[in-house]
Amino acid sequence: MLEVEVKARVRDAGAFERVLLERGAEFLGERVQEDIYLQHPCRDFSETDEALRLRLCAGRAELTYKGPRVGDVRTKTREEVSVGITADESALELLRKLGFREVARIRKRRRSYRLGGYRVELDEVEGLGSFVEVEAAPESSGEELVSFVCRELGLEESMLETRSYLELYLEG
Repeated sequence: MLEVEVKARVRDAGAFERVLLERGAEFLGERVQEDIYLQHPCRDFSETDEALRLRLCAGRAELTYKGPRVGDVRTKTREEVSVGITADESALELLRKLGFREVARIRKRRRSYRLGGYRVELDEVEGLGSFVEVEAAPESSGEELVSFVCRELGLEESMLETRSYLELYLEG
């Protein structure tokens, strides 16, 4: 599956949430996620622009591979493959035994919305601040997504953030 998303830093999460609701966004729920990023034992993901993430959330776990970025430089477009797995840390132990090592743990409080066919995530990321992520439907183009974000959410292109939370965390 190809993931196409736009991320932007938000100065005032409460004010931005009010903008979402004024525009008719449907609140879908809130959850806390812990993302554990892992380094491959034989290749450097920072050089290949890949990621392997174990996400723990509400008693569930998901292991996700993210491929190198492609397409529009204003979006984060990349292959994404996910599988649900047991929710305890035994999956992490298995990966460690295979030679993977933990690079970072990133915790965030995520409030999810649906607006105009797009999924909008308002994230409070520990140590990094507030962000909005908007994910497009697979058939949408990056251009359509950027246009929606700027027009409907009132964000400027200069506010878009193409780095992942992991990259922002490592740049510290």
